[in-house]
Amino acid sequence: MQGLDPEPQGAETVLDEALERCVHRGTLLNAQLELDETPVNFYFLNTAKGRAAVQAIQRGEWKPSGNLQVPLEFSLEKPNIYHLYEENIGPLTPMIADKLRDAEENFPTPWIQEAFQIAVENNIRRWSYIVAILTRWQEEGRDERKDRRDTEKDRRRYVEGEFSDFIEH
Repeated sequence: MQGLDPEPQGAETVLDEALERCVHRGTLLNAQLELDETPVNFYFLNTAKGRAAVQAIQRGEWKPSGNLQVPLEFSLEKPNIYHLYEENIGPLTPMIADKLRDAEENFPTPWIQEAFQIAVENNIRRWSYIVAILTRWQEEGRDERKDRRDTEKDRRRYVEGEFSDFIEH
């Protein structure tokens, strides 16, 4: 700030003018939010993430936290299972709604969200596929993979097999 003007008031004025020129030019985006009944300007680069941040402020998703160290908090609503189904599979029917309600009771929410993501990535947009993923995770464990290969046998294949001349052990 001293590089802008030796006086604090002058430096703040120069900085405000420079930021306004950047906003006018389109380099920066400006969003105003009231913190402790005082309007505060937030500046973002004019990128996809910056534009998304300004839109989030305008929609009210960023709210004052009351903490000066972290002035904003985000009110992100996680999509519920019904919203996920409608966005990724299709229209919701009463029978499907019952099945979704049962799934919510039987499986953790992160599992359900990840199963939807896997179904979409594999372009298999059927509830039965998602249920099969969730059931398999419940029975076999979500993060555990069964290694069907005998690693000791594989190791010996190289140490004692045709490549044994090339390996020192």
